[in-house]
Amino acid sequence: MIDTIQVFEQSLETYWNAFVASIPKIILAILIIIAGFLLANVISRLFKKTILLKTQDPLMINFLSKTVKLGVIISILMLALNVAGLGGVAAGMLTAAGAGAVIIGFAFKDVGENFISGIILSFSRPFDVNDTVMVDTIFGKITALEFRYTKLKTFDGRDVYIPNSDIIKKAVYNYTEDGYFRLDFLVGIDYDDDIETAKKVILEAVRNSEGVIENHDHECFVVVDSLGVSTVNLKILFWTKTKEYRKRAMEVKSGVVKNVKQVIMENGLNMPADITEIKLYGSQTSIPISVDYDKKDH
Repeated sequence: MIDTIQVFEQSLETYWNAFVASIPKIILAILIIIAGFLLANVISRLFKKTILLKTQDPLMINFLSKTVKLGVIISILMLALNVAGLGGVAAGMLTAAGAGAVIIGFAFKDVGENFISGIILSFSRPFDVNDTVMVDTIFGKITALEFRYTKLKTFDGRDVYIPNSDIIKKAVYNYTEDGYFRLDFLVGIDYDDDIETAKKVILEAVRNSEGVIENHDHECFVVVDSLGVSTVNLKILFWTKTKEYRKRAMEVKSGVVKNVKQVIMENGLNMPADITEIKLYGSQTSIPISVDYDKKDH
């Protein structure tokens, strides 16, 4: 029993001496980690400035700077473990990370897929910050690109986080990539009105409206869209150039609609209301409608 206690005390003393001897290394490792985190921030900022000289793309800059910072932090942690005399632990962590990556890869396939998709999107993607896009049925403005998701703000104020893999796989409709957007609306004129005259005066009003753009590639025009119950329906199509798709584009459309209404009235054209047809069935010989007439009101 005494021999066992002595062996235990000797082992404890050996480990304690080893620990005391390694304290300077541990302190140095802690200092390396602290300095490493500060260095990672400095390198990340320098990297941002370097990239800014080559591109003004905030999505790419944000994503790549975070990737560089993460890589520096991991490298610093491995160095600190080696300095502390825990090189075996560092090697074991790397080995475990390699083996775990395979296991985690199967368990969290979507996470890895989104991360790789984020890297692809940081270099080549169908949008920039503040672009108005539609991904699947989600419509709004791009606000950020992160490791796993792309952040989009809808026009009713909701923040939507779309997995990067969905951006890669699904069709992305960019409404403001070149700044041009086409708007349209219908207006009905009377069957007795001259269609060509109506098209001419309406097109002139559209072209003279504030915010409307027309050039070789973006033409404004008016066509007969359909024959309604009481009207010939004309479709007016025109272009505007704006990055502010929702508000500014709607303001331009509002101005065009107002000008078209005014020019129709000024040129003696009519916008009749819908016609309601009343039929008599069976033995009916009159319409069962009565109108009250009050002499005091007249």
